[in-house]
Formats: sequence, structure tokens, C-alpha cells
Amino acid sequence: MKLDILAFGAHPDDVELGCGGTVAKEVANGKKVGIIDLTRGELGTRGTAETRDVEARDAAKILGVTVRENLSFADGFFINDKKHQLEIIKMVRKYQPDIVLCNAFDDRHIDHGKGSKLVSDACFLSGLIKIETALDGAPQEKWRPKQVYHYIQWKNLEPDFAVDISSHIDTKMESVLAYKTQFYDPNSDEPQTPISSKNFTDSIKYRARDLGRLIGTEYAEGFNVERYVAVDSLFDLK
Repeated sequence: MKLDILAFGAHPDDVELGCGGTVAKEVANGKKVGIIDLTRGELGTRGTAETRDVEARDAAKILGVTVRENLSFADGFFINDKKHQLEIIKMVRKYQPDIVLCNAFDDRHIDHGKGSKLVSDACFLSGLIKIETALDGAPQEKWRPKQVYHYIQWKNLEPDFAVDISSHIDTKMESVLAYKTQFYDPNSDEPQTPISSKNFTDSIKYRARDLGRLIGTEYAEGFNVERYVAVDSLFDLK
């Protein structure tokens, strides 16, 4: 199955938080989008891997993505090595995306930066014909995405470009809040974490609104690039 966009997240909820509005927008535009979670988030303070599985499925339905898979890498302990790269290469070759979205270059959680580099390296290697992979016993063709973009997460990194998500901010928020065990719940007896406060939940929207303000829209999501963004005409820029 070929996808237009394949979004990777180190943990379930990374994609929703970092680029959920963009995913929802592209789905609404008729693009086929998939999500690959690297881990099940089993080290998360609140909830369990099993509750995260359910929440991730609910969020995927809200976003309208075509497919969501989980590679079950070890939360907190996966590394950027041949073993892990090959698993991602299999996913890239399976879905043949034109665009890959992945974690931020640098962030508070160590898995985010690790996941960012791991996915980026695997996308390059996936285009090498001498790296042989098979899925369900069938050999795979080489495939390299045209672009790899990194969504912005906890840290306020300076974006290289921003996507207007004004018409899809409500879908983004609904997909994020599908992770009921992770975010603000005044009735929860679970330990507090940096992302379980009301301030954090509110920040998802006000950060998007502030970035929207800077590009002349209501809400936006920011991305970083690995190479220059090219346009055919100055009029392609907004």
C-alpha cells in the first residue's frame, strides 16, 4: 500500500502533539497518511502500554489515517543501530511515502532526538539497492522519501516553515485528548508529570496560535528541514 505521508513518533501521542493538525489537514485534502509508533510508551508514568494501545487506535480514527502500526522498540532504550534501522526501512519500503514526518532534532525527552536521527538515517538507507529486506517473505524494492520533515515538540525550536492548521486545530486537540491517561484530568489519582498539567494541555493550543499569529493565520504547526526547501516561484511562498 503506497502512502503519501508516513509520520513516525517515538511514542504514541508524539505525532498528535507535534503534527496532528497537519496530518488531519492532509487527510482532508485526500492524501493517504499513516503513522508508525516506535515504542508503546511503556515507561510513561501514567497509564500502561495497554491503555496507550487503545488510545492510539482512538486517536488514529479521529485523525482519519489509513494505517497505524507500532514497532514495539524498547521505550527509553532503543538505539540507532542496524537492527532498528532495518525495521524502519521495512516500513518505509512497505508504504513508499513521498514525505516522512518524524520527531524533533532535539527535545526534552531523549527518545525524541534519538527517534529523529534513527528515522532520518533509515530513510536514506532505504534508498540503497544493496540493502536487502523482506516483508512477509517477499523481497522489498528500495525506496527513499522525497522529503523528511521534523515536527517541533516540547522545545520551542525555530521552525524552517509552518503549516496553517486553522481549520483543523479542533481535530488536533481531539486526537491529543484521546490519550486520556496522559493529559490533564483533575479526577486522576495518578502521579503528576510535566505533560499532565492543565498548563501543558492549554499550551498545545496557545503555542499553535502564537505560531499562527507569526504567519498571519489563527493556528499553525512548525517543522524543521534537513535540506533547503525549494519552490518554483516566489509566488509559491505565502
